[in-house]
Amino acid sequence: MKLRLEDNSLRLRLSSEEVIDFHRTGRLETVVHLGPSVSDRLVYALQRDETLAGSAPSVSYTSGRVVVRLPNAVADAWISSDEVSLSGVVAVADNQEVHILVEKDLGCKH
Repeated sequence: MKLRLEDNSLRLRLSSEEVIDFHRTGRLETVVHLGPSVSDRLVYALQRDETLAGSAPSVSYTSGRVVVRLPNAVADAWISSDEVSLSGVVAVADNQEVHILVEKDLGCKH
């Protein structure tokens, strides 16, 4: 799974295999080690959230961990369709917004 951060946007791109894994397990997680200590890392994840209402994704950040959550119905519809992407906007601190985009990277061969 690829993560791209730019300005106030966050994009996750999943390979075909990762889309299948997400469908099967409901969660994907990637760890990027950024230093010599075990705690020097960035973790980013995509997960289903049965408690999330509505049709938009949400995002949270705590202690080096970014988690994008999708409502179950949205995740199911996206996985089982030919739709490549889903998106949403999340209000965050200081009257800012984060634009979230989750995409199937179907052309990915690596």
